[in-house]
Amino acid sequence: MAASTLTEVARLAGVSPATASRVLNGSARKPGKDIADRVRQAADSLGYIPNAQAQGLAKSSSGLIGLIVHDIADPYFAAIARGVQDAAREQRKMVLLATTGGAPAEEKEAVAAFAARRADSIVIAGSRSSRTEDRDDNSELAAELDRYCRNGGRVAVVGHPVVGASALEGYHVIAVPNEELARALATELAAGWDGDFVVIGGPEGLFTSDDRIRGFQEGLAKAGRAPAEILRSSFNRAGGYEAGLTLAARIKGGRDTGEATGPRLCIFAVNDVMAIGAAAALRAEGLRIPRDATIAGFDDIETLRDFRPALSTVRLPLEEIGRLATRATAPGADGGDDHDAGLPQQITGEVTLRRSTEVAA
Repeated sequence: MAASTLTEVARLAGVSPATASRVLNGSARKPGKDIADRVRQAADSLGYIPNAQAQGLAKSSSGLIGLIVHDIADPYFAAIARGVQDAAREQRKMVLLATTGGAPAEEKEAVAAFAARRADSIVIAGSRSSRTEDRDDNSELAAELDRYCRNGGRVAVVGHPVVGASALEGYHVIAVPNEELARALATELAAGWDGDFVVIGGPEGLFTSDDRIRGFQEGLAKAGRAPAEILRSSFNRAGGYEAGLTLAARIKGGRDTGEATGPRLCIFAVNDVMAIGAAAALRAEGLRIPRDATIAGFDDIETLRDFRPALSTVRLPLEEIGRLATRATAPGADGGDDHDAGLPQQITGEVTLRRSTEVAA
């Protein structure tokens, strides 16, 4: 059965379509109560469903928030998404989700799609990249965001600013102290470990990974230790697993040639899912943590509750990051004039040492 139209509702109520629209689509200009009641009764009798786009036009708000993440299956992004959803619920808004695999070209398409649907705001969570292959796509993403902000949209980016984005009004960055926290992790690990360190990092040019690697190396230097070796891999569990196989072969090879037994490597994976992958590879090769190697991650994702041995990591308030990003884009979040738009809004984290980095006495 065809849906009833606003014109049919107006005809049954004995009013103009414009008046019916003002009643049903949420306009601030409301007719008298008797007319409004008559329109609603007509709509109910006809089974009329208001048009969301028309409501958005009438209210100057669509009630939609766009969320762009790399991979919603990744517990890091899932936790941020929960925070975004919580804050959206507070604002009585709905969340539209796009997953992009970290490709700026896909992010640009998502921004354009959200803008076309008149999303009130957009939250982008995921590491920025300065890699040469991303240069043109970064520029197009920045241009799309600038256009969206100039047309009244509001944006919050978790981590680093979008490369090349110049919009100030309505543009916020939720800064994560990756370098500082990785430095603190290295300092604490170095205090209890006298062997070598290895870092499993993401591709060079990935800002989040590079920040954490740089901070970890600075922490080792401050502790008077030699720099860690760096293994580059994919910024996901599969990348961690691949690097773990390489390290497992090295540990077993050293044992075969008569080198000292016991833990010889302290491994820092720049995110928890990479650490989980590396640990799985070590186990697959018959090695045990922390007996044969110690390992730490970064993020403190929810999945770690079931990981054994308990993984040392850096705890980030992931859900709070999502809430903060969403609230930063709410109307009036800056006092109404956006005077601080574009300035970083800092969050905090903490080093959490667990069983995976314990060293036998």
